[in-house]
Amino acid sequence: MSDTSANLAMPFIQPSQAQKHVTHNEAIAILDTLTQLSVLSSETTEPPASPLAGDRYIVAAGATLEWAGRDGEVATFDGTAWRFHVPAEGWRSWDQAAGRFLVHDGSGWTELGHDNLNNVDRLGIATTADAANPFAAKLNSALWTARPTAEGGTGNLMQSLNRESTANDLGMVLQTDYVTKAILGQFGSTDFRLSVSQDGTNFRDAFSVDEPTGMISQPNLPRFKAKTNFDNFAALQTWTKISINETDYNEQGVFDPATNLFTAPASGTYMLGASLMFKEDSTNVVRMSGRLVTNGTDVISGAYGEISGPHAHLGTVIWLQTIANLSAGDTVELQGYVRGNAAYFAAEHSTFWGYKIG
Repeated sequence: MSDTSANLAMPFIQPSQAQKHVTHNEAIAILDTLTQLSVLSSETTEPPASPLAGDRYIVAAGATLEWAGRDGEVATFDGTAWRFHVPAEGWRSWDQAAGRFLVHDGSGWTELGHDNLNNVDRLGIATTADAANPFAAKLNSALWTARPTAEGGTGNLMQSLNRESTANDLGMVLQTDYVTKAILGQFGSTDFRLSVSQDGTNFRDAFSVDEPTGMISQPNLPRFKAKTNFDNFAALQTWTKISINETDYNEQGVFDPATNLFTAPASGTYMLGASLMFKEDSTNVVRMSGRLVTNGTDVISGAYGEISGPHAHLGTVIWLQTIANLSAGDTVELQGYVRGNAAYFAAEHSTFWGYKIG
């Protein structure tokens, strides 16, 4: 049987040993030194001139005087002399002077939380990391700041995300109560996308950027272009809603061919325009006006046009174009007006269009 313990080398009391209290007290002193190890410093190379009983240090490299040759060992002053303990892999200590934890890796002491966090499988901050989320943090705020040149940095801050191939996903997932509401990045392609979802399953692209050209697409932008496919009769001196009943395109279903109305799906600024061609035979003189009207009554500023001179022609066109601030649910319709003689607003060439710009 060994005379000392396997881990802390504490002396055992031997059978028939005289003065057993000496051995017992020595073991207690070792426990007092190494249990809950907290040293005054780990950067001191020579013993202090007036140590107190119980003072502990980790001897720094290049030690001198009584500490010479004891680099890396734990030194404690017992009130009379210095005693030394050789650390083993896994020992930990609090460095009071530096305000840091140290861990011994079998060859030397390193700061816990720096080198010893390399190649860890998981890291959780205020929460538990798991296999699906090997890094997890529960925070109310976070800050990344560039290391300034005065501290040896460059003053710049760049964050890189990398994926294995274009077939993989790369980006950010934004969630509410762990239901995905938006994704931003490159997902299975080279295009850069922002997509949103109400249910976390069905997504709509708000925009996408083509990688080769840098061109932006807004596939779900509220927009439409429509026309009438028949000649609309306009009675004399009566504002008439033009039956715009056939769409060339109609994103988000914002135009209703049955009612000939555009309905703003969301509050914002819209670009709106129209063309009106009226038809009459060459013997009748006609004057024509056109306008865009919200909610059936209000003429949109800048959306009124008129050909006030006398015209006797097979076809004359007037163009309307304006910007309007609309509230969600506002409707817009195209109206025409003739005087001098009744006339027709021509099929195919009488159109109505618009889209959201802000």
